[in-house]
Amino acid sequence: MAVSDIINMGRKSLKEERQLEIIKTFYKVAKKEGYENTSIAKIAKVMDINPSLVSHYFETKEDLTYALIDYILERYLLIYTIKNKEGVTLADLEKTIEMLFSKKWNLLFDDGLFYTFYALAFREKKIKAKYKTILDSLRLALASMIEQCNERQFTNVQAPKAAADLIFVLVDGAYFYLSLENDKKAYAERLEYYKNKAYQILEMNP
Repeated sequence: MAVSDIINMGRKSLKEERQLEIIKTFYKVAKKEGYENTSIAKIAKVMDINPSLVSHYFETKEDLTYALIDYILERYLLIYTIKNKEGVTLADLEKTIEMLFSKKWNLLFDDGLFYTFYALAFREKKIKAKYKTILDSLRLALASMIEQCNERQFTNVQAPKAAADLIFVLVDGAYFYLSLENDKKAYAERLEYYKNKAYQILEMNP
C-alpha cells in the first residue's frame, strides 16, 4: 500500500469521526431544545467550533437530519449482536425479544425526535424512504434469526417473515401507546403483556 493511500485512509477516518461527533451533538441539542429550534449555529456553539466547519461536512440541516436517521438505524441494529459464531441460538432469539420489549430498546433513541422525523416522512420522500429502510432492516434481521432457529430445530415458526412483521407491529404500537403513559407500574405491566404476545407468536415459553 502506498504512503498516499495510508494518508488518505487516515483522512477519511478523521472525516468520519468528525461527522459522527457533529451528528451526536445534533442529536443532543435537538433532544434538549426540539428539532425545530436546532440550527447549525447552535450545534457549532455547543461544539465550540465555527459554524462553517459544520457546514463543511453537512451543508444544510436537512443533510444532518438524513445522517442522523442513518445513525438511528445503526443503533437499532445493535440488538442483533450474535455471540455464537456458529449461528443463532434460542438464547439469542430470546435475548432479542427481551431487548425489544425493554426500556433499553426504547432508550436507544429519543421518542420525541423519532416521532418528529416520522411526521416529516409524510412530507419528505427521502425521509420516508429512510424510515422504510430502518423498519424493513429490523424486520428482516429478526426474520433471519427465526429462520436460523427453525433450521436448527430450536423453533417451528411456520412463517418467519410474517411472525417478525407482527412482532414489530406490536413493538411500534406498544411504544407509541406507552409514550403517553405516566404510570410506571401500568407501563411495565403493559410492556410485559406485549412481550408475552410476541412469545406466543413464536410459540416460545421463556
